[in-house]
Amino acid sequence: MQSKFIDRGIAVVVGLGTVLSLAQASMYDVKGGYRAVIFDRMNGVHLTSSGEGTHFLVPWLQRAILFDVRAKPRNITSTTGSRDLQMVSLTLRVLHRPDPSQLPVLFQKLGTDYEERVLPSIGNEVLKAVVAQFEASELITQREVVSQRIREELNIRAKEFNIILEDVSITHLTFGAGFTSAVEQKQIAQQEAERARFIVEKAQREKEAAVTRAEGHAQAAEIISKAISKAGPGLVEFRRIEAARDIAATLANSPNITFVPSDKTNMLFSLQK
Repeated sequence: MQSKFIDRGIAVVVGLGTVLSLAQASMYDVKGGYRAVIFDRMNGVHLTSSGEGTHFLVPWLQRAILFDVRAKPRNITSTTGSRDLQMVSLTLRVLHRPDPSQLPVLFQKLGTDYEERVLPSIGNEVLKAVVAQFEASELITQREVVSQRIREELNIRAKEFNIILEDVSITHLTFGAGFTSAVEQKQIAQQEAERARFIVEKAQREKEAAVTRAEGHAQAAEIISKAISKAGPGLVEFRRIEAARDIAATLANSPNITFVPSDKTNMLFSLQK
């Protein structure tokens, strides 16, 4: 009798354990920021996904696959050629997430590692196509335009795979040694051209100044010539007397100077100390 009770107890415990195991296996939790896609062994992938919370499924027959639908960053690096055949290395930072409404299709076509399969390939494709439309120097001077063009093209390609891009930005941009050398040579050429322009302008200014001085001397000579022809020799004599008087006054005011008149009659000595 006692053994029957023991057997019944064991059966009850086993039954309860089985029920609890089945109950636990028939439930699954979807954490915040995740969605679940159900795979059915009989009917395949369900066309709808499950949101956050606790849900039920048929054990063994059904399985839940969780997808993180929060935005995640990824870097894409590519080396390609510009329109003027300069090698350019770019790195994009792409903030992406799956389209929650298309998770079953995304799982069917690409699986859970969709970003590894899609983003590097379409990123390189778009980078090569856009960079080829610009010269190397334009990638620097028109960086915002280039970034916007890449963002637009990459968004179009990502939507074809049910991926949403929140943000796309260029984080790294370098050029080959040939472009760096060309930039340095261009800067040197610009400096030489600027120096040559300065020399030409200086010579032109000096030429204009010389012409102005020559014109001034010519005009002064013409005025003097007209004055002499009009006043006769008296003007010249008058100017000579004025000059001699100024010289005599200067000498008389200078110390240790003796003035001897032309007739040698009187001598003037400076009395200044």
